[in-house]
Amino acid sequence: MSARQVASPLMPAGTHDAVPDDRNADAVVSVNGELVGRDEAKISVFDSGYLVGDGVWEAVRLHRGVLVFLDEHLDRMWAAAATVGIDIGMSRAALTAEIRKVLDANSMTDGVHVRFMLTRGIKRTPSQDPRLTVSGPNLVIIPEHKLARPATSAAGISLFTSTIRRGGPEMLDPRLNCHSKLHEVMALIQAIEAGADEALMLDPHGNVATCNSTNFFMVRRGEVRTSTGSYCLHGITRGKVLEVARHAGIPVHECDFSLFDVYSADEAFVTGTFGGLTPVRAVDGRPIGDGDRSMTDRLRGLYQKAIDAAVEAAS
Repeated sequence: MSARQVASPLMPAGTHDAVPDDRNADAVVSVNGELVGRDEAKISVFDSGYLVGDGVWEAVRLHRGVLVFLDEHLDRMWAAAATVGIDIGMSRAALTAEIRKVLDANSMTDGVHVRFMLTRGIKRTPSQDPRLTVSGPNLVIIPEHKLARPATSAAGISLFTSTIRRGGPEMLDPRLNCHSKLHEVMALIQAIEAGADEALMLDPHGNVATCNSTNFFMVRRGEVRTSTGSYCLHGITRGKVLEVARHAGIPVHECDFSLFDVYSADEAFVTGTFGGLTPVRAVDGRPIGDGDRSMTDRLRGLYQKAIDAAVEAAS
């Protein structure tokens, strides 16, 4: 089955492979503050996000009533909005209150993934021109009961190196968490059609940059490496893994490295808000290491402690 067709249970599973949860069918979402059922949630076809991908977004996890690392996510969203010239139109406290409102409406307290998306607003006519926007920004908040599937997390994922490269800030700054993700979708389609779960993407110089929706790490001889960050989204989970590793005295480097280094790595894993740390079992059909994941497991434990500390501090 082609990646362009509807996915089936037989297709490869990636880092967003979730445990099915029937509660989501009855969950409500927020569209500009109005709470509506998932099937009734609508946005205009003249919305800037729909027309030209003109918007920014974030996603956070709810653990035991706490939106973990929310400040870091809001920092990134406010920076992105300023970069593309979108006036968010509300304070951080007001946005947090809107997120809380929809969580409370769904009686959600734990094991929840929340995505909030902000677009420039409604256009008078289809166009890229922001001067044709005739409304304020549109804010959509989608909360879901969503846990990573344990089998995927245990088995790990396979990656395929896409021919599509990550560009630099002179094109579309990769640090910008915007709605324009088509190049990443195309990279993922290549990976799926090659029989892999997700895509590994290189920078313009041939060094490893990132994955299509997660950040890539490799381990060799007890040292952890990830890219310089010049050609990837600065993931919140990526940053936390770097932080906890350094605090624990684990050698960790943000540096250039190539597929030569990846193919001969002892371990590899990817990081993301939803899946946390997910092992990589193979890249381009080549098994990574001998199956030992001791460093990945150690960092998983340290990252979980960071989550627990954040929950305790906010409780």
